[in-house]
Amino acid sequence: MGSASSVDMLRIAEDPAEQTSEVVRTFSGHSGRVTRCVFGPCNKTVLTVGEDGCIRQTDTETGALLKVVEAHEKPIGDLKISRDGTCFITASQDKFAKLWDIDTLECLKEYNTERPVNACDISPLMDHVLVGGGQEASQVTMTGSRAGKFESKFYHKIFCDELGAVKGHFGPVNAVAYHPDGRSFASGGEDGYVRVHHMDADYFALK
Repeated sequence: MGSASSVDMLRIAEDPAEQTSEVVRTFSGHSGRVTRCVFGPCNKTVLTVGEDGCIRQTDTETGALLKVVEAHEKPIGDLKISRDGTCFITASQDKFAKLWDIDTLECLKEYNTERPVNACDISPLMDHVLVGGGQEASQVTMTGSRAGKFESKFYHKIFCDELGAVKGHFGPVNAVAYHPDGRSFASGGEDGYVRVHHMDADYFALK
C-alpha cells in the first residue's frame, strides 16, 4: 500500500508491424496499486483509481494533475463510465458504490450495499446501476453463498433504492458488465464461473 505506482500510455500504430513499446506519457501519484484506468471525454483526460481510495484526473496532453478526490475509505476495485460519457461509477471495499460527475469529480449519488463491492456498471437502457461483491470467502463462517452475500444487485441510479438481486455465484462477484443493449449482463466470480443473465419482463417494468 505504501509504494508508488504508475500508468504508462502508449500510442497504437495503425500497422501492427510498426507497433513499439515506447511510452508516450507516464501518470503517477497513487499510493499502492492502480486498479482501473480509463480515458475521459474526447481522450483529453485520464481517470485512475486504486488501493488508496482516490480518484485522480490527469491531462493526457501535458500530464498535469487536474483533480484528486479522496473518494472512498478503502481500496477502489472498479470504475465504469456511463454510455453518454457524463458520469462514472466506482466500487469499493468500503461497501459503497458511488456515482461521479466525469468533469468536476463531484459525488452525485451513493449506494450503500452493506458488503464489500468489487465491481459495478451503469445501465445503458434504464436508470439503474449494477454492483457485485460479497465477503471474502475466508471470512464466511457459514455454509453457502447466502452467508457471503455473493450477489449482483441493482439500484435505482437516481433514488439509490435497491431494486433486486441475482444470485448464483459461490464466491465473491469480481466483475459485472451490462450488454451494450442493456437487456442482459455478465458476472464473473471467484468460483471460476462467468454467468450470463438475461433480463425478464419484470425487470423492464421497474422504474
